[in-house]
Amino acid sequence: MDYTNQFHKELKRLMDEYVSKVYDYTQDFPKEELYGVTSQLRRSSLSVILNYIEGFARRRDKVYKNYLEISYASLKESKYLIYFSLKRNYINKEQQDELREIADKIGAMLWGIITKL
Repeated sequence: MDYTNQFHKELKRLMDEYVSKVYDYTQDFPKEELYGVTSQLRRSSLSVILNYIEGFARRRDKVYKNYLEISYASLKESKYLIYFSLKRNYINKEQQDELREIADKIGAMLWGIITKL
């Protein structure tokens, strides 16, 4: 089996799991946050996988790297929003830990690709 193909499949699987859990957990956020933290956290987490997919489809190293960097930055943004959501008691510690664990795996994988390009 091709390691590179497996790596990218696993990365996309983790990204999909991450954004799905973010959407699940934000359903219980206060209604007054619908256009604030809820929307921003959903957008930033979705941006992680969307920019990765778009960059992967481009296949030119400089363009691909740019999209990966955007994906990585969106991941960092979403990680802060997760921390902020914990502070505001919108999510609990277990949810935060679960999301951060997945985000850390994604971040390490993205950073590995970025540094190799």
